[in-house]
Amino acid sequence: MNSGRKIAVITLVVIIGVGSLFLWKYGYSSFFGKRVAEDKNISKQEQAIKKSAVFSFESYMEQPQINYATFLEPKKLRAIYVTGWKAGVPKYIDELIEVANATEINAMVIDVKSDDGWITFDADVPVAKGIGATSKVGIRDIHGLMDKLRENNIYPIARIVAFKDPYLAEKRPDFAIKNQDGSIFRAKGIAWVNPYNKDVWEYVLDISKEAAKVGFKEIQFDYIRFDTSSGMKSVDLGPLAEEKTKTEIITEFTQYAMEELKPYGVFVSADVFGTIITSKIDADIVGQDYVEMARHLDYICPMVYPSHYADGSLGIKYPDLQPYDMILAAMNASNEKLAVIPEGEHKAIVRPWLQDFTASWIKHYQPYGPKQLREQIQGTYDAGLDEWILWSPSNRYSIGGLLPE
Repeated sequence: MNSGRKIAVITLVVIIGVGSLFLWKYGYSSFFGKRVAEDKNISKQEQAIKKSAVFSFESYMEQPQINYATFLEPKKLRAIYVTGWKAGVPKYIDELIEVANATEINAMVIDVKSDDGWITFDADVPVAKGIGATSKVGIRDIHGLMDKLRENNIYPIARIVAFKDPYLAEKRPDFAIKNQDGSIFRAKGIAWVNPYNKDVWEYVLDISKEAAKVGFKEIQFDYIRFDTSSGMKSVDLGPLAEEKTKTEIITEFTQYAMEELKPYGVFVSADVFGTIITSKIDADIVGQDYVEMARHLDYICPMVYPSHYADGSLGIKYPDLQPYDMILAAMNASNEKLAVIPEGEHKAIVRPWLQDFTASWIKHYQPYGPKQLREQIQGTYDAGLDEWILWSPSNRYSIGGLLPE
């Protein structure tokens, strides 16, 4: 190699070395000048965000302000209903947890806001505290309950009774459904709050948010409807009722609830009459549009108790005596109804309520036990559904009808 070429090589090596050292010490931005100019145009707020940005999944999971567990999809749920009172008594809740641990049950629907309007734990909701709705809490250690359910891998669902709230209606008449003369409307002595009143919405959602904060993974609205008594034909629902139908306002509440609860990382479900699947008359009376609600909810839970269907419904002569046939027919009707929602669009998962009680008040009934329970579950599966909830007002369940864990 001649001396001229050697000098050229040495010069190149020196340049590369000096450049590398400069980059190491001052960085890419200073060497090329481009990023320096860009950084001058970035606001202090944006620079702060960049500085604190999280770049790894591990560091994301370590952020204490994010409860990432709430974003995980729940497993296929097989749930039982639990009153707030029983959930708050260690002896009773422990017995129900034992049932869950020994069987296929993996979730509990627990009263947070009951049919009477009582809130079952000391929720920090000013309006509720102001009227005394938290004065009879059944669950005194809500955090202990949540810990116990988590330790036993039981998915907690908060049952929030929305518009049947006699306590709130009596304490706050401005929230109540009214007669034409301005007095509180009562159906069989029970007052309801007005679904057209947006202040009622906020009250219901404030309680729901408190339930999410203490650890419930799903908010389930019950009585998300209007009263069905004949007296409702002459009530005063306010000026908004002149602009929107019952089904429109209930659907609007459903959509609003989804938006409001989204930041809390919970799933949202709603209980609906089973008959609205096939009866527009029933849907209009209660204000529940099955398809439109399913367009917004994560889960829709039709109450398809065989005893609640009239003889001959969906071709079933005596529904309570034919639990498998009744559930299969109702859930097939549900599938057909929801098929109008195009593929690719959001559609709620259907999770029916099944009957685990004896309806001795109807003419053609039978005692319900393990056999009748299993027939309903099988009807659910044969309709292509994977999830269900059992309703027993007494919280006594037909364990023999449940599969072992």
